[in-house]
Amino acid sequence: MWTASATELARAIRERRVTATDVVEAHIARTRRVNPHINAVVRDRFDAARAEAREADARVADERASDLPPLLGVPCSIKEAFALTGMPNSSGLWARRDRVSTSDATAVARLRAAGAIPLGVTNVSELCMWMESSNAVYGRTNNPFHLGSTAGGSSGGEGAIVGAGAVPFGLGSDVGGSIRMPAFFNGVFGHKPTGGLVPNTGQYPGAHGVAQRYVTTGPITRRASDLMPLLQILAGPDGIEERCIEPELGDPASVDLSKLVVHDVPDNGRVRVAASLRAAQERALRHLERRGARVVKTEIPELRASLEIWSAMLEDAEGPSFRDLMADGGPFDPWRELARAPLPTSRYTLPGVLLALVERVPKLFPERSRELRERGVALRDRLDALLGEDGVMLFPSHAIPAPRHREPLLFPFRWVYTAIINVMELPATQVPLGLDPRGKPLGVQVIGGRRRDHATIAVAMELERAFGGWVPPRPLPLGWT
Repeated sequence: MWTASATELARAIRERRVTATDVVEAHIARTRRVNPHINAVVRDRFDAARAEAREADARVADERASDLPPLLGVPCSIKEAFALTGMPNSSGLWARRDRVSTSDATAVARLRAAGAIPLGVTNVSELCMWMESSNAVYGRTNNPFHLGSTAGGSSGGEGAIVGAGAVPFGLGSDVGGSIRMPAFFNGVFGHKPTGGLVPNTGQYPGAHGVAQRYVTTGPITRRASDLMPLLQILAGPDGIEERCIEPELGDPASVDLSKLVVHDVPDNGRVRVAASLRAAQERALRHLERRGARVVKTEIPELRASLEIWSAMLEDAEGPSFRDLMADGGPFDPWRELARAPLPTSRYTLPGVLLALVERVPKLFPERSRELRERGVALRDRLDALLGEDGVMLFPSHAIPAPRHREPLLFPFRWVYTAIINVMELPATQVPLGLDPRGKPLGVQVIGGRRRDHATIAVAMELERAFGGWVPPRPLPLGWT
């Protein structure tokens, strides 16, 4: 049961081949088995989930299958940064460790209205702004394929618990790769929607101004076939977030692979990509070519400035500074916290303190920042024209497979492969492509034109058929070597 897709489980419940109670209990048992090793679920709601499963079973008994919501009885997990009634909402910040949500975020409410049953909330990086899910509130999340490696961030708890097979899908968010990196490192699917397609309302920290289009909310799943049904549930304005767009979602089944132009972009010209990832991308390209797609080697020299463009465009957004968020209304001296960071008494993470120190650097060079934003807009226009109605781009998700814990601090710019796509406002689907010789997941991101989410998902579904998609990890606990 813990290898099925969400839509398969929902269909089995509606057709009375299995009860929602059985499905929820199976995933609770799987969570109890794996979570002590990976620390992905940081607060569970198992008793409430059991009660909701019983309610779902009562509805199945009393109502026609056609009248039931699409996800009735299907368990899921929720990133702790989203408000979920009765659950903590600290975003990994020590000063918010006692905050408990009294309502649901828009995306959470939509999933629950569709019948999904959250089993709990999952770990994040401090204030969701680093690529490792580790903080003073909950500790560190481990990768289910290799406990000595990171699960990614900031939706690392989601990636790990879905990758471990404990839920069929989870809810994540992404401002620099926070859906796609955890999906990649944990061998599952993740979709960053077109900017503005899904409201971020009820997420902490919140997005302001133009950043509402750069921060995206989306699903992490063990099966590609779940991505579009979940996106259909999540998408559309909620009347609260100002920059949401109307969904106008296409159908992945309508995508004709033989008419697709696939742009092969092997790297960004600046950060080297591991040979194993390049080989996996090549295998995916050759398969799409055999299916009739036209594969084109494409050079985009502007990607060399990915980090600078991403930073400048985010810096232009409104809202509180990261330093203010770290303070949370109290005293916070980043220089003092930097000195305390190596000590066990520190309540902040080193990446968070460093970001609070460097975030103002772009403001010291306003002309340079303005130039970078202009280059970013020009790159967005170029990619829109390049991808058009019939194009997708295969692009590395990261420079290497899941790095060891703390290694990203030594190589802090490898994540720019995902970050640049956020400020381009383009849809991107993370696709698993098997395991490397060490047992770590391989993968690639498929990027499409604006509002062409169905095209990237269609390619993900085809690559899943060809390469198998998610591979259940070996029994835990795994070694650290």
